[in-house]
Amino acid sequence: MSALFAILFYVATLLLVVGLLYRIRTYAGTPAPLKIPTTPAPTTTGGVVLRMTREVVFFESLFKANLWTWGLGWLFHASLVLVLLRHLRYFTEPVWGWVAFIQPFGIYAGITMLFGLCGLWARRLFVERIRYISTPSDHLMLLLLIAIAASGLMMQFVAHTDVIAVKGYFQGLMHLSVQPLPADAILVLHLLSVVILMAIFPVSKLLHAPGVFFSPTRNQKDDPREKRHIAAWAKQLESEN
Repeated sequence: MSALFAILFYVATLLLVVGLLYRIRTYAGTPAPLKIPTTPAPTTTGGVVLRMTREVVFFESLFKANLWTWGLGWLFHASLVLVLLRHLRYFTEPVWGWVAFIQPFGIYAGITMLFGLCGLWARRLFVERIRYISTPSDHLMLLLLIAIAASGLMMQFVAHTDVIAVKGYFQGLMHLSVQPLPADAILVLHLLSVVILMAIFPVSKLLHAPGVFFSPTRNQKDDPREKRHIAAWAKQLESEN
């Protein structure tokens, strides 16, 4: 099982990194022929940076659209960040001081992460207009994330696993050395869900994470009167003619 998961993690990591780089390259190379920032929009570069910061950190547009969805979404994402930072202890030796400090907070973040995910899934199941536009992939993403959060909490509060062995396993993978992995059913579910999520991330709606930075409705300045906007491909056509 240790060797099997080693192969799965190497393949999933390759798919995640290559897939993300390909998608980001595609986003960056997609022309924006028109000025289409959502108004009221900033007119300076500093204003755009501030707007993007508010969008990424506070989900400003979602806050204005629906408070319930914003609350559940922000709770999940903020908790996820803390949980991921907490997991850095499995990849560092010695463990960084600030990572050790946030360990207890990361446990509570796992609980709030699960609460936010369950709320978002309930929204897709019970709100008619959201259920109508939800696809099987939407439910799959939420199920995988719920499985990851729930199995992680079960290992913390129900059936403890050997975290020292788990840390040794992942540090071994970082050095291309396969170490023994505890054969706990909950750990297997947790790691398998992570592997699947990593592998399908570049072809899923979770790409909104990097995609938000390339959204012309958010990253453009509202200056069409001051400066004519011409897409790169249009400039090339003009120079050829």
